Amino acid sequence: MFRLWGKEFKNNRMIKDTTICDDSQDTRTHKVFRALEEICYEFDLGKPIWLESTIEDFKRHAKARFYQDNFVEQIEFDFLEIQVIEED
Repeated sequence: MFRLWGKEFKNNRMIKDTTICDDSQDTRTHKVFRALEEICYEFDLGKPIWLESTIEDFKRHAKARFYQDNFVEQIEFDFLEIQVIEED
C-alpha cells in the first residue's frame, strides 16, 4: 500500500488535508504524480510545478512543499505539503 498525505497550510496552521491510497503495481514516481493530481483535484488547485529544490527535498525526506512560486495561479494559502506516509 502506498499512501501520500496532502496538506494545505496558512499562518502555520493546517487548513485542509487528505490522504491518497494507491494499491497499483505502478512505479513510485507514477504513484506520487497520480496522488498529487488527486490532491489538487480534491483541493480545486492547478497542478504545481516541480522546481529543482522541490525535487531534492522530496528525494531526501519523502516530503515536499509547494509555495506560490510552484503555482501558475494565485493561491489562498501559504504552501501545499505532500508527504509519503506508507510504502510497500
